[in-house]
Amino acid sequence: MTHTRVPDTTDGQLSLLHGFGAARLPQADPERASSLPIARVILDAQLPHLDRYFDYAVPAAMDAEAQPGVRVKVRFAGREHAGFLAERVQEASTTATLLPLAKVVSPQQVLTPEILALATAVAARSVGTVSDVLRSAVPPRMARVEDEFDAPRAPGEPTAPPSEDTDPEAFDPEAPTDMLPVAAGQPASGGFRRYPNGRAFLQHLRAGESPRAVLTSLGGYGATAWHEEIADAVAAAASAGRGSVVVVPDQRDLARVEAALVARLGAPAVARLTGEDGATPRYRSFLRILHGAATVAVGTRSAAYAPVRNLGLVCLWDEGDDQHVEQRAPYQHIRDVLLLRAEQAGAAMLLSSFGRTTEAQRLVDIGWAHAIQADRTEVRRSTPRVLHAADAYQMERDPLAAQARIPHAAWAAAQAGLKDGPVLLQVARTGFSPALACDRCRHAARCGVCAGPLAQPGRNAPPACRWCGRPDSHWTCPECGGTRIRATVAGATRTAEELGRAFPGIPVISSAGEHIVDDVRDAPAVVVATPGAEPVAAGGYAAVILLDGNALLSRESLRAGEDALRRWISAAILARPSTAGGTVVITGDDDVAVGHLVRWDPAGAASRELAERHELGLPPAVRYAVLTGTREALTHFLDGLDTEGAVRVVGPAAVPPDVRREAVLAARAAAGPKRGPDRGSPPPADALAGQGSHRVLLFFSYRAAAGVTKLLRARRAALSARRTGEPVHIRLDALDVL
Repeated sequence: MTHTRVPDTTDGQLSLLHGFGAARLPQADPERASSLPIARVILDAQLPHLDRYFDYAVPAAMDAEAQPGVRVKVRFAGREHAGFLAERVQEASTTATLLPLAKVVSPQQVLTPEILALATAVAARSVGTVSDVLRSAVPPRMARVEDEFDAPRAPGEPTAPPSEDTDPEAFDPEAPTDMLPVAAGQPASGGFRRYPNGRAFLQHLRAGESPRAVLTSLGGYGATAWHEEIADAVAAAASAGRGSVVVVPDQRDLARVEAALVARLGAPAVARLTGEDGATPRYRSFLRILHGAATVAVGTRSAAYAPVRNLGLVCLWDEGDDQHVEQRAPYQHIRDVLLLRAEQAGAAMLLSSFGRTTEAQRLVDIGWAHAIQADRTEVRRSTPRVLHAADAYQMERDPLAAQARIPHAAWAAAQAGLKDGPVLLQVARTGFSPALACDRCRHAARCGVCAGPLAQPGRNAPPACRWCGRPDSHWTCPECGGTRIRATVAGATRTAEELGRAFPGIPVISSAGEHIVDDVRDAPAVVVATPGAEPVAAGGYAAVILLDGNALLSRESLRAGEDALRRWISAAILARPSTAGGTVVITGDDDVAVGHLVRWDPAGAASRELAERHELGLPPAVRYAVLTGTREALTHFLDGLDTEGAVRVVGPAAVPPDVRREAVLAARAAAGPKRGPDRGSPPPADALAGQGSHRVLLFFSYRAAAGVTKLLRARRAALSARRTGEPVHIRLDALDVL
């Protein structure tokens, strides 16, 4: 590491470029610790050129408390900064005079070597800084909570032995899976028996091995529910004396998985990590895991970094859900975090969902993971019957089916289903009229102030902007001068209102937006929900109607078809199996996407989509980086980037003003009145400042990815250190760009 001297000044700045913990003038150096007197510190700083270790002297008075992993305060550039003590070494990396540590904030060693290595790998893969990743990995300190715990564990302290109820020596690979010993609590559910190689996966876990699998779950109710399958895998790892990490996208899924794990392993073994619970409960759960009191961490995104001892299994549920993408720099996907952690820890990996993403299919194709899925006989037995409302047979019977929002086949299925139980209708959007257009020329209705889309929140409510919220009662079309507007799509509220009139005497339940229902009774009712907000019926829905299929498929996104199929399957799986009369009706003109649902073939859909991406050179067949900034800043950035032909450059191209504004509003919304670091912490400065006027896309292979990301990090750090030009915002593998 090289150090550049700068002239001495009188403003209290450090004598080395950007600090490095060295004093400008010789100061009284307190007595240093006799052993390993140098502390290497990670500063809590967002500037890319500060993403490295800084050397500080360890005073003898702090020798006992200044252990790797503790929070510290240090003097840097004339001010006090927070950071983590990464390690202690015998020799400094510089000959300059070192400043001493200012303070050890807490003796708790909250940053373990494993999590530091993981954060470093995530930052390298995502072209981010380690401190940005650590903000998600380590929760804020709550001093009162620390008083509840004893002294931190000593380095190298062994993990807790397996439960007394578990005998690792009793493992019999020839025994049926559901007869194998498990941790204290309920026995295995047997859900994995539905898959030909499901038993083998659990057997490897119980033997203390580390299998990696992509599970296409058939769902079900009671013992065969998806969360019971995850509990089976965690219990199998626990029987071998190993801990687990389980990550889910939202609070509803978290409640179901947590209940299943507590029933299987007992409450003391399970710790819940989510920002929605507030800072104090989250930090208490974090310390329980850190001290080994809990062996299973379950939660939302931040749970991926839980310091579980002797980690044996990492699970991710519904990895296609966009809530798994971190909303703060470096915007990493939790799937990638868990893949890195499984590799580093030598742990097993389970990606489980009702559908299958192209990213998961790629892992299967390259042999990194094995596919666990049911055979066709079991699929036909466990899934509902699916009807396409616009196929040739239905069109012959009802020629207007393609134009009707609720075609005859859907009405017939709903009427028949209401005789036996609840009926679910999935609609694309929330609200009353979420999209408006000119009644004369069909031009989209936009706000006159911010150009945001206008929507009608209620039947008699005036149109209002979905971005800035301003009402617009006197809208005029800029194209034709018309003053009348029409709805281009009906939302959940309007659909529920219309169905209430169509089925008098039947309760109508709406689950969308701010009002989401978790469960409904097993009684006749019409349930209208948006994707992801569907309630669960105790015995399954008698019928599921999937409306607005074309609206989901027509989104301007590379993943429109993939996401639509995932949302359809996630709703259709809530219906009763075909053997119990369960029926699903899908509307939509795309025979390819709808055909995969009719055949219930998510694996085939993912394989077909991935093959097309390979032909076109698009993600996830390749990786890509999105560089956003002014044209001049992008040109300057790329001029100093020597990729030796490993990168395909597309752009620069102007970013549409509407897209830029929507990105800024989304970043500001992330800093709104939501609780917890998972959802509500303010975005870093580059989340807003980096939204420039132009964009460049860099496509590169996985083989070249390590070298390209290293070059991008180095180039950004160099420009940040020089403070020349405007910043360039970098995102890797963004889901919302292509």
